Formats: sequence, structure tokens, C-alpha cells
Amino acid sequence: MGKNDYSSPLDGEVIAQRRDDAAAWFADLRDRICDAFEQIEDDYAKSHPDAGEAGRFERKSWDRPEGGGGVMSIMHGLVFEKVGVNVSTVHGEFSPEFRGQIPGTDQDPSFWASGISLVAHMRNPFVPAVHMNTRYLNAGGEAGKRWFGGGADLTPIIPFDDDIADFHSELEVACDRHQPHYYADFKKWCDEYFYLKHRDEPRGAGGIFYDYLDEGDYDGEFAFTRDVGQAFLSIYPQLVRRRMETPFTEEDRHHQLVRRGRYVEFNLLYDRGTMFGLKTGGNVEAILMSMPPEVRWP
Repeated sequence: MGKNDYSSPLDGEVIAQRRDDAAAWFADLRDRICDAFEQIEDDYAKSHPDAGEAGRFERKSWDRPEGGGGVMSIMHGLVFEKVGVNVSTVHGEFSPEFRGQIPGTDQDPSFWASGISLVAHMRNPFVPAVHMNTRYLNAGGEAGKRWFGGGADLTPIIPFDDDIADFHSELEVACDRHQPHYYADFKKWCDEYFYLKHRDEPRGAGGIFYDYLDEGDYDGEFAFTRDVGQAFLSIYPQLVRRRMETPFTEEDRHHQLVRRGRYVEFNLLYDRGTMFGLKTGGNVEAILMSMPPEVRWP
């Protein structure tokens, strides 16, 4: 397939194959992430026989009446207080008030979107919360726009410099494998995007964020998006294992619940994924799975 002009029509079979490949990748990444997280639960349960049973993901499918659907995978465990790993593939038409905000929809409001979205809130305040999302979209039909987007960012409750450095390093390696400017550009985008303007503070320790990646090299951009997912799978379980045995106090837990409030505020006030899901008739339960199970606003 190789390079193409993203504003030009593509053969229908090519479009269909690209969509199938992207959706298959997101589902496969979901499976491997869930396996890695369940293994962490198993290992913790073995070393703490009195803690209870290891967590397991429960999957729930949902259908979108206007077209498509998805699968929610939610786990409440010993290490992961709440983690959701959702995949969805949806299609239809943007509403009149929303279509003007999406490239390629001026003449044709149709869209197709597939992706994976993950948020993990941890029991131990020393284990950082995390978000990861990657997606592939078509907007405006065969003559419209096609692009990749996503990223990953870390939200430590009690920050450790080495955790933050290792997380960023893994993402930087993934970026450098493709374009030398990706990491600097996408880190800056992440820092600006995940910022709580009403509090004048960052949501966490950052990572990378990219959207509308449509430079004309589908194969390269899909490979980059896969590498972002691989980088996340490589580093985050390491960070969980590094901190999950750290003793913590009630004061630490209280601080964790207060900081979680910032997460809720960002997702409800600024998050584009939340807005996209709600305005395209997505599953509300799946869209709001990013909310922590317990939070405090003192």
C-alpha cells in the first residue's frame, strides 16, 4: 500500500482492508494487555495468600444502534483497584453541530472509527495511574480524511523520578524509531493537552499525545501506532511490579483519592475522547469507565 494522498479517494477494498487490520490490532493489543495485568494479579495473590483472589477481567459487549459497537473489559483486583481496557469499532454520521469540528466532514458527515482505550486506577498510591489510547479514523467517506491518533500518559499520585524517566524513555524510543521529531512534538502536545486550565496544573507526568497523523504514509503511521501500544505494554507492567509492594498509610490513601478528583475533572471538562463518544452515540458506561472507583473532593 505505502504512501498515499490522504485527501484522495482510495479503492474500497483498500479502505476495508485497512479498517480490518486496525480493528484486529486493537483487539490483539487488548488481549495481551489483559493477560499481562492478570499475571500481575496472580503473582501478587501468590505472595499474599490472605489478600483474596486475584482479579480477572469481565467482558461485556455493547452494540451501537447507529452502527458498530465494542467490548468493555473491566477488572477490580488486588493490585488494580479498577482498570478498563475497551475496544470499539463504530460507524455512522456526525451530528450537524459536531461534523464541522472533524476534518473531512464538510461535504460528507459519515465516519468510521476503531480504537483501544485504557485507564488503570491502582490500590497502592505508590503505583501510578495510567491512560493509553490509540485509534484509526475515516471521516467524510472515500474522498475524506484518514488518520491515526492516540498516546499514553502517566499520572503518579506520589511521583518517582525513575518511574517517570523510564516511562518517557520507552515512548521516546518508539517515537525515534519512526521520526526524530515525534517525541518532542508529541510530548509537548501531551503536556498542553492534559492540563487542567481551571486549576493551572498538569494532570500528571505526561507522556505523548498525537492526533490527525496523516502525513501520507499509512504503513509507517500504522507501524508507529502499533509501537506506541507495544511501548506501553513493555513499560507499564514493570512500573506496577516495581511499586505494588510499597507500604502506604491512610494519609497516602487520602492523598490518592484527592488527586483522583483531578482525573475526573479533566475527563469531564476537557477530554476529546469523552466528547467524541458521547456525541456519536457511544456506550455511556464504556465512555465513563475511566472514572476512578473512589474519589474525594475535600
